[in-house]
Amino acid sequence: MYLRIMKNQDVLSSVLTSHKLRITDCRKDVLRYFMEVGVALSQGDLETQFQQYDRVTLYRTLNSFLEAGIIHKIPSSEGAATYGLCHNTCSPNHHDHNHVHFKCNTCGQIECLDEIAVPSVPTPVGYKAKEFNLIVDGICAACA
Repeated sequence: MYLRIMKNQDVLSSVLTSHKLRITDCRKDVLRYFMEVGVALSQGDLETQFQQYDRVTLYRTLNSFLEAGIIHKIPSSEGAATYGLCHNTCSPNHHDHNHVHFKCNTCGQIECLDEIAVPSVPTPVGYKAKEFNLIVDGICAACA
């Protein structure tokens, strides 16, 4: 994923500009943090990390990133939304996230396993699948 590798100021600004987003300190900080941690984050994670930004600003930042194709939403059995960085091929009109997500039962972190595709699942006649989600629970390499 190109987003995880590039972290300097010029790259942060370039990513935001290429996704047609205004460059703000909050957006650069949040994008940098996603790149540095390399795991899925929730709004609560961002609120803990960035106490200088209010809840609404962080919510709007996540929403703008989601709509622009910078992050994608990862389903959770707990009901709390988490978000992971998108591939460089994502755009506002096309998200491609048919990859496995791994949730560690020990530390609770969720990682995108981009290299492992979710297999196609046949659907009954009249149904049209738009997206496949697969979350694998287990113990991550760091906790093992």
